[in-house]
Amino acid sequence: MAIESGNTDHERWRAHHGGATAVAYDGKIVVQGDDPERLAGLLRDHGGRAHAYFDGASRGNPGPAAVGWVLLTGEGIVSEGGERIGRATNNRAEYEGLIKALEVAADYGFEEVRIRSDSELVVKQLRGEWDTNDPDLRERRVRARELLTQFDSWSIEHVPRELNERADGLANEALDGE
Repeated sequence: MAIESGNTDHERWRAHHGGATAVAYDGKIVVQGDDPERLAGLLRDHGGRAHAYFDGASRGNPGPAAVGWVLLTGEGIVSEGGERIGRATNNRAEYEGLIKALEVAADYGFEEVRIRSDSELVVKQLRGEWDTNDPDLRERRVRARELLTQFDSWSIEHVPRELNERADGLANEALDGE
């Protein structure tokens, strides 16, 4: 999913997925184009809910690594960023991206967080569907679960890579030093 600033003074933000576009104006979101229901479902929020997208990038595995995150509500992008995290494996970078997104969501005081990631490993380990055998990853899973206790409710969903393009781009920009 591509998320960008609005094109006019009245638009808060725009999001594109497939052939659908969502435009947020003051007090409402208009979704149109091909498969608007899918895009609307990805953006739906209520009250104190944020959608958190995250990604990790590593060159060399292990090698130089960075994370990217995007927090999104019906009002638009609340926070986004990318930062280098030193040397790490791709899986550790993914966990660090999750931890950063959760820390930022907690700092903003959200009551609910809906997490979306293209990392099947992080999603399934966090849900308890897969064992976390690596001690380094287990430590990060424990940290992520601790952070999740700050929210009234949370969920995590595996999404295709193209729905996580913004977080991926931010991680790679940080890694490239842009």
